[in-house]
Amino acid sequence: MLTADDPRRPVLVRRGFVLEYLTLGWNVVGIVVLAIAAITARSVALAGFGLDSLIEIGASAVVIWELSGTGEDRQRRGLRLIGYAFAALALYLLIQSTLVLAAGYHPRHSPLGIAWTAVTAVAMFALAAGKARTGRELDNPVLRTEGKVTTIDGILAAAVLLGLVLNAAAGWWWADPAAGYVLVYYAAREVREIFFAGEHG
Repeated sequence: MLTADDPRRPVLVRRGFVLEYLTLGWNVVGIVVLAIAAITARSVALAGFGLDSLIEIGASAVVIWELSGTGEDRQRRGLRLIGYAFAALALYLLIQSTLVLAAGYHPRHSPLGIAWTAVTAVAMFALAAGKARTGRELDNPVLRTEGKVTTIDGILAAAVLLGLVLNAAAGWWWADPAAGYVLVYYAAREVREIFFAGEHG
């Protein structure tokens, strides 16, 4: 565990800021790209993934705020805010997946959506790994937890990508909303860990 005067701490904090600003920038661009792709393809999944990008922006903003200060109380509040982001993500996935399945909605093919979600999946997994490592070295539970939000963002990108590819190749329009239910479980589990065990972990 690093002490307050450890010379590595400022370096690690700067790395944490860089990772969060990269995540913020990526998702801001992503909202624009996804809006264009969703409108063009009339894709509920792509529109929903844009909402996930908004949640990720909020979570990154929380970590930037938390890294700007110190103290356990600040960390606890940061964890709770990220927990709310997880809860919003789980609710969004549950509603989106249920509505798409119930409506039997068949989106158009989206080459732009396929390209963006493929690149986003790789980027989010790389950023999540960096946050996990930096959070561990800093002993910062807020950064580690937000890294899990980024991991879910990567998993969701991969799920949307799979759904888009299966829809384009085989007409399996239901593949993406079905994968959404798996992510609902994962996000709900993280909410439980944050609110019932986060303050003690």
